[in-house]
Amino acid sequence: MMFRNFYSRVSGIKLSMKMKLTLSLSVIAVMLLVSSIISIMEYSRMSHYVSDLIAENINSINVAERLANASNDYNTEILKVLGDTAETALSSFRQEALIAHCDSIRMSLNSVKMRPLADSVIYAYSAYMLTSLEFKDVMLSDFIDVKAWYFNRLQPRYNRLRADINILNTAIYNELNKNSATFERGFYRSIIPGAVAVGVGLLLILLLLFFILVYYVNPIYKMLSGLKDNLSFNRKYAYTFDGDDQLSELNEDISELTEENHMLRSRLQDLRESERKEGENGKKQE
Repeated sequence: MMFRNFYSRVSGIKLSMKMKLTLSLSVIAVMLLVSSIISIMEYSRMSHYVSDLIAENINSINVAERLANASNDYNTEILKVLGDTAETALSSFRQEALIAHCDSIRMSLNSVKMRPLADSVIYAYSAYMLTSLEFKDVMLSDFIDVKAWYFNRLQPRYNRLRADINILNTAIYNELNKNSATFERGFYRSIIPGAVAVGVGLLLILLLLFFILVYYVNPIYKMLSGLKDNLSFNRKYAYTFDGDDQLSELNEDISELTEENHMLRSRLQDLRESERKEGENGKKQE
């Protein structure tokens, strides 16, 4: 009775069978639609957010790798000049151009969110470049050991720069893995509303099926059984159930028709009985 009262009265309005079924199916459809929209919006939001983070991580890794390669090329050029003592090698060494190329890459590290690690790379880079500016003066000096200057001053600063770049890359890779895991968790979280809505929708469909079977299908079967008994065995149609929709009206109309049919049958039977008695009396008089 609880389901029937819920379906039959909404804000005091009397609902027809068509309206009840339409309302029930509409509620399920709206719930599934809203949950789908929520899932899509949540997935889109998480996808854009994490995609931006992953893109920034990849860009930071590329910047760090370019800086490492540019610094390595610069250091290699210094080694070439050290290996060639000719003055032409020193004059062809384009130190300013190499430093400008490295500086342009270093500026891209300003967009890296891991500020402490990026600052460490920038400081190590600045120390290395400041030391490398002594190179031409060291090469032209007669009393400074060039190789000792390189291995004792320049190379340790280059090794520190490479170590800081590797630390930065490792941290960015870890952040990239973290963002990938966040994206995966966000994906599963975004489908939860849809999964819940599907489960609730299936439950509502089962309840709707139960409602239809109990309050519509079973009464129709009982009405048909009552009609069959009335027509075949001349039993009085006495099936009743609570309701205020078209099915209840149909049951009342069937009850009235069967009652009228029962009365007509009784009258016909009485007429036939009276005719039979009159015939018997006429035969006796003859």
